[in-house]
Amino acid sequence: MSEPNAAEDVFVDLAELEDETPTLWRLIVDAAPRSGAANMAIDQAIAEACAAGDSLPTVRFYRWNPPAVSLGRLQSSADIDALRVAELGYEIVRRPTGGRAILHTDEFTYSVAAAMQHPLMRGGVMDAYLRISNALLAGLHRLGAPAEKAPGDVRVGAEVSAVCFEAPSAYEITVGSRKLMGSAQSRRANYVLQHGSLPLVGDITRLIDALALAPNEAALLRAELRERACTLAQALGVSDDSEAVSFACVVAAMQAGFATALHLSLEPSELTAAEVRRSAALIRTQFGSDPWNRQR
Repeated sequence: MSEPNAAEDVFVDLAELEDETPTLWRLIVDAAPRSGAANMAIDQAIAEACAAGDSLPTVRFYRWNPPAVSLGRLQSSADIDALRVAELGYEIVRRPTGGRAILHTDEFTYSVAAAMQHPLMRGGVMDAYLRISNALLAGLHRLGAPAEKAPGDVRVGAEVSAVCFEAPSAYEITVGSRKLMGSAQSRRANYVLQHGSLPLVGDITRLIDALALAPNEAALLRAELRERACTLAQALGVSDDSEAVSFACVVAAMQAGFATALHLSLEPSELTAAEVRRSAALIRTQFGSDPWNRQR
């Protein structure tokens, strides 16, 4: 990732918009969970449509079923114990963005897609990352979470494990010293795609069961992850069955957070016919293909 520009530039950008009409973006909220292959294919199809000027810039909120372990675009598939993943009933999918492994279950996932020249995407990777982090924080604060973003100079070192939630990087969302949200961004083919994961409930260490680790290594990493990451329920201090951590409640808060923090008018919509066709092709050729997902 590139170094961020001065953070003040970002706030000046948004302050300049306050007296203008909110920018029209599309909002897609998936009513039902989808497979890992479908979710990644849809995100990429939307991003490509935005780059071509065929779709409005889009915020999408979604879930996963069955649970899936997603690998970063360049992550080695050897990090994952494929047999154990199958036993657990999880899928394996490779993200079009970077980062390390995530178990997607009991979570809220967002994606943001826009053409690279869009004003909110201008600058480098970290400039857009900061803007989106501010929107995520606005949504989390509406839920009552005491969330903050990691400083812009934080970088994840090479010694970090295969687990995405082990440590926050620049502008990722934390509660106290624990990571709450992880995100990753891709900038290619004239589009910017960023998506990220908010674990709502459950055991934050479940991913460890899917990793190719010796028993002693797994036990150590499980203990570290429990200390360094948390779910939204833990951040709010509520039970896992609380309405405060339901998908619907988080969607409403995040929709308001994106609209206010980024000065957007979010128009509820659905995938276009072209995006449906493109995502189906991407499932066949990439995200639903076991050899493609394990190519590294």
